[in-house]
Amino acid sequence: MEETVSQNDKIYQQQYVKKCKKAATTGNVVAQNTLGYLYLNGQGVNQDYKEATRWFRRAAEKNYAAAQYNLSVMYKLGQGVEQNHSESIRWMQQSANRGYADAQYNLGNMYYQGLAVMQNYEMAYMWWQLAEENGAKDTEHHKNEITKKMTTSQITNAEQSAREWKVKH
Repeated sequence: MEETVSQNDKIYQQQYVKKCKKAATTGNVVAQNTLGYLYLNGQGVNQDYKEATRWFRRAAEKNYAAAQYNLSVMYKLGQGVEQNHSESIRWMQQSANRGYADAQYNLGNMYYQGLAVMQNYEMAYMWWQLAEENGAKDTEHHKNEITKKMTTSQITNAEQSAREWKVKH
C-alpha cells in the first residue's frame, strides 16, 4: 500500500511541475516563483540552484515581491549565483518596498547587525515595525531589545520614518 501512495505522490508531483512549467513559461509570476522554489528544494525536480535562481529572477524582474525576496536570499547565500551582498540588498530592498513582510523583517536584521549595510538601529526598528504591521512574527522581541540601545529621540525618528514609508508606499 505504501508504494502505491508513493507512486501516486510521484505522479502528482510530475503533473504539478508540468503545470507550473507551462504557466511559468507563459509569464505567470506566481508559477515562476513556485518553480524556483521547487528547484531550490528538489521537489518534483532535481535540486538545481541555478535553475531556481533563473526562475526567481524572471518573476523578480516583473516586480513580484516574493520572488525578489527569494532572489535576494540566493545572492546572500551564493546559491545558483556568485555571492553578492550588494545584489542581495538591492533585491531585498525592492521586496521590502512592496510590503513583503519577510523582506522587511530581514532588512531590519541586516541593519541591526550591520550585515552588508551600515549598522543603523533606527532603520532596523523601522523595518521591524513595518514587518510587524504586515504580519511578521517575533518582531516584538527584537524591537524590545533594540529600544534598550536607542534614545527616545531615535525611537521617535524610527516610528516617524515608518509612518512616512507607509504614506510613500
